[in-house]
Amino acid sequence: MTRRLGAKSASVLTAIEGGLDRIMIAWLLVSGLGSAARIATSPPGIAGIETISPYLLLILTPFASMVLALRWFADGASLLQPELRPARIGRWRSVGVEEAMRHPLYGPGGIMVSLLVGILLNVAVRTMEYLAAMPALSGPVPAWLATLHLAMTLDVILVSSLYIVAFVAALRRVPLFPRLLVTVWMVDVVMQLLIAQLVAGTNGLPPAVADALHELLDGNLKKVLISIGLWLPYLLLSARVNVTYRRRVPA
Repeated sequence: MTRRLGAKSASVLTAIEGGLDRIMIAWLLVSGLGSAARIATSPPGIAGIETISPYLLLILTPFASMVLALRWFADGASLLQPELRPARIGRWRSVGVEEAMRHPLYGPGGIMVSLLVGILLNVAVRTMEYLAAMPALSGPVPAWLATLHLAMTLDVILVSSLYIVAFVAALRRVPLFPRLLVTVWMVDVVMQLLIAQLVAGTNGLPPAVADALHELLDGNLKKVLISIGLWLPYLLLSARVNVTYRRRVPA
């Protein structure tokens, strides 16, 4: 069973690494169709640049983040280890880059593949939730709606782009990946809390809308906390993570 799971994860990893172009094209297609459907099903009005621009950013920013991250981390495995090493749990022996690369656990295989797939799915789910929750704005709208629309748009664009950068960092064996993912988690948590405070302090917000937004934000926050609870111990203790990203092996 272990061999079958290992072979399956290796197959999925190969498909991801060799199919990044297809993933990016699929993102443009699916997010573009979803955005077009959202605009088409929103209340009628004159669709100007203020209506279309949030959806263009929603579509293009994660795409651009992946393109840029692939360039930034083109030689990620050769990047230097950071001087500050806060992950001290366990007994480890530091090794050189070449020795780490020869280790059988080197690379984002095994359980790491599940984390990679989870990051991509999280971006897709957050985008679908945004499209379902936020109507396209056109013409004069209440101040509370414009404010919340801006906040939710900023949240999904920023967080999705950061998760994409972390995904590429993991795929390219960048030493900063574990702490980069932890930083993205923290940004995600802070964004949900800030928007919740904004919802609570927005005058004129209909109670039904406030309840729906609180439910959405609570769901986002719970998903982040569950991810932290599941994956943070793995990032700290996994031999694969330590070999691949910290260049150290069990002592």
